[in-house]
Amino acid sequence: MNEKQSVLKSIDWITIAIYLALLAFGWVSVCGASYSLDQPDIVSLNTRSGMQLVWIGTSLILGTVLLLLDGKIFETFAFAIYAIMLLVLFLTIFNPHEIKGSRSWIVMGPLRLQPAEFAKFATALAVAKMMSAYKFVLSNWGDLLKAVAIIITPMLLIVLQRETGSALVYASFFLMLYREGMTGSFLFTGIAMVLYFVIGIRFGETPLWGTPTAVGPYVVLLMIQFFTSMLLLVYCRSVKEMRVLLLFSVGISVLILLFAKFVIPFNVLWVQGVIAAVTVLYLLWRSFKLKLKSYLFLALFTIFSLGFFFSASYVLNNILEPHQRVRINVLLGLKEDLAGAGYNVHQSEIAIGSGALRGKGFLNGTQTKLKFVPEQDTDFIFCTVGEEEGFLGSTAVLVLFLFLIWRLIYVAERQPYTFGRVYGYCVMSVFLFHVFINIGMVLGLTPVIGIPLPFFSYGGSSLWGFTLLLFTFLSIDAHRKAAQQ
Repeated sequence: MNEKQSVLKSIDWITIAIYLALLAFGWVSVCGASYSLDQPDIVSLNTRSGMQLVWIGTSLILGTVLLLLDGKIFETFAFAIYAIMLLVLFLTIFNPHEIKGSRSWIVMGPLRLQPAEFAKFATALAVAKMMSAYKFVLSNWGDLLKAVAIIITPMLLIVLQRETGSALVYASFFLMLYREGMTGSFLFTGIAMVLYFVIGIRFGETPLWGTPTAVGPYVVLLMIQFFTSMLLLVYCRSVKEMRVLLLFSVGISVLILLFAKFVIPFNVLWVQGVIAAVTVLYLLWRSFKLKLKSYLFLALFTIFSLGFFFSASYVLNNILEPHQRVRINVLLGLKEDLAGAGYNVHQSEIAIGSGALRGKGFLNGTQTKLKFVPEQDTDFIFCTVGEEEGFLGSTAVLVLFLFLIWRLIYVAERQPYTFGRVYGYCVMSVFLFHVFINIGMVLGLTPVIGIPLPFFSYGGSSLWGFTLLLFTFLSIDAHRKAAQQ
């Protein structure tokens, strides 16, 4: 009895209060987004808002059960849960039910479940279990690859289900790896890849200064040369080599551009390609001569950057699905298409803007009532918040999410063991990714990849999945004192 009272006192009630507030905000938003004059009873099970109450009620029961469980259970059965979930994900690929082009749903009569939502919980448990193992060191390449394999495997299975958006969520786990000691070069490389892609594709056909050279490729190759020079200073501690390489690569690129402009017009990219090849050969030679891996890593960074950039256009135009390609083109401003791929974002921006400071009031949104915004009670639920609650209501929701993220970091940092801390940061990373991408796509700042807003978007799978993630962590945290004894 004393142990139960101790666990009860150890529960992080602040996080639970934030969770309940988000659930309440979310239900009000679902009501606003799905309300119809033909069905004015918002608690009827024939309406979306009524069914959302069922999902909320079952989520509260699920959360309560999780809090009653001993936190050690999750660590003990982490790999078993992960293995079962991988099997379910694999079998889901072959299920006969296709919804909106995706085979990621299991349909059992009126109940539809998306295993990808629960796989995040299983993956977080498995990677936490792996990283809490004796002698596990993230700086060891073998250990790092094991952790990455646990993250990548469900990601690939979900891609095979044609659910790219849900698969991308698993990239958020790399934030946890960075917190646990993964070198910052991986994070920097990821940011660099995004810059290469955006600049290279966005300005891929824009002439540079009246020459046959395109702005995008020229700037990207300059960036690769500049980044390699700066990394040479950071990892090899050689100011002289950094200056020489910078003057050689960037200096020649600029001079050749001037030559192409005022003397003989030609595509400068050929010269930049030769410069990049010479840079790689120099770094490989220095690595062989000095027996230093840092030069080898820089050469690999340059090779990988060049390979990624030159393959990006091919992937965009030949591998991605047509609707994904159109969405990226719309986001990058290469195509407007307000009646097609850009319609959702355009209408959501109108809805949010029409809410002004205080909003139009509960159930008074015109854009949502007239169903101008597709998926307005799922992926685009935040536009309902903006229209009905205005800037103030939207800000309140964002502040609540900010408090949740901050609280998860705080609770993760107080965990006495690696398992609890790693799992906590996995949970935080997943929530941060969902909030940032979902609200970003509603505002037209990120690609439309179709992921829900936690505790707001309609549906049982997402709500149960987020509840499972959160309350498992709260259970681990509540039992942390007993685990120390």
